[in-house]
Amino acid sequence: MKNKTSLSFIDLFSGCGGMSHGLEMAGHRCLLGVDFNKEAIQTFAANHHEAAVYLGDIKQLKEKKLIELLKGQKVDMVVGGPPCQGFSTVGRGEVEDDRNQLFKQFVRIVKVTQPKVIIFENVTGLVAKKNQAILKQIFKYFESLGYNMDARVLSAEEFGVPEKRRRTIIMGVKDGECLFPIATHGTRASKKTLTVKEALRNLKSKDGRIYNHDTLLAEVKKKEDRERLKLIPPGRGIRYQEDEKEFLPKKLWFGVDWKKLRENRFRQTRLQRLPLNEPSPTILTARTSYYHPVEPRYLTPREAAACQSFPNDFIFHGSQTAVFRQIGNAVPPLLARALGETIKELTFKKGKNKKKEINSLVGKNAFHYHEATYL
Repeated sequence: MKNKTSLSFIDLFSGCGGMSHGLEMAGHRCLLGVDFNKEAIQTFAANHHEAAVYLGDIKQLKEKKLIELLKGQKVDMVVGGPPCQGFSTVGRGEVEDDRNQLFKQFVRIVKVTQPKVIIFENVTGLVAKKNQAILKQIFKYFESLGYNMDARVLSAEEFGVPEKRRRTIIMGVKDGECLFPIATHGTRASKKTLTVKEALRNLKSKDGRIYNHDTLLAEVKKKEDRERLKLIPPGRGIRYQEDEKEFLPKKLWFGVDWKKLRENRFRQTRLQRLPLNEPSPTILTARTSYYHPVEPRYLTPREAAACQSFPNDFIFHGSQTAVFRQIGNAVPPLLARALGETIKELTFKKGKNKKKEINSLVGKNAFHYHEATYL
């Protein structure tokens, strides 16, 4: 039967709730968020009023407690981002590897709740050709539980997110075939990708306030760096001597011997401003990773969240450092919404399971994004 109603779901390793928020935007219903980080769960709870929360080690979330938190509600879908470090192509790549404890907990919750759909996201490296054995092991485990499995690398800017962020999405469907969203923005769609300029245009919430936006906390302390930033255009930074000469007067040079630096460059670009007329690069967990495109300061959490496609009334809790970590670790809500809309099109029909050939999912075959066009 075709799913015409919303699916109820639980979010494991939920963080602040980017995945949950996007799925809810698509009409699905979050029952529970699980994470060990106190500040992330505070944010999750503040923005998902109908969902229960569990703060703590997922290994301690026993079946009895899980059932109690769910209050008898049926779970249609389990989502999350379990780490998969222990699936080594050098070693055996076994689920029983001690480094796979968190992945095993995801599997355990799936066994208990028996959802129709499972979704988990991970780094793009998971579908690299060298990790083919890893993906095969993951698929084999869930196939043994009755799921048809598939995987794609999706790029966030193709789904209305003003940020270049690529993630592997692994999906499992019981009694049905997996579906992935089709790009709505970029070269493969009619809409152009959204830009940083558009993301930062309006940061006000519905109540007229701007949350998580203290520009004083975004101040660059070093006077010389503030002066340098004033001279660096949007989307640029200082990595090579040529950059230094192009943008800065001699009195603001860094005073390094470029010839003695490895590869004659800084290891990372310094004073990297966000571009204005393109999507942002991947928002990271440290507030010092990028600088405002035109003002001589760091981004505020609100600005970083806007690039991640969080709505302005999604309020973050915790210290400045904790909030940036929450934002940088989150699934962009609009990417999750695209997944949620596609899930509505799933057809559940009992029948023979179809196993995917892993060869068709790894390497370039897994990457379904293209270069985008910008405003």
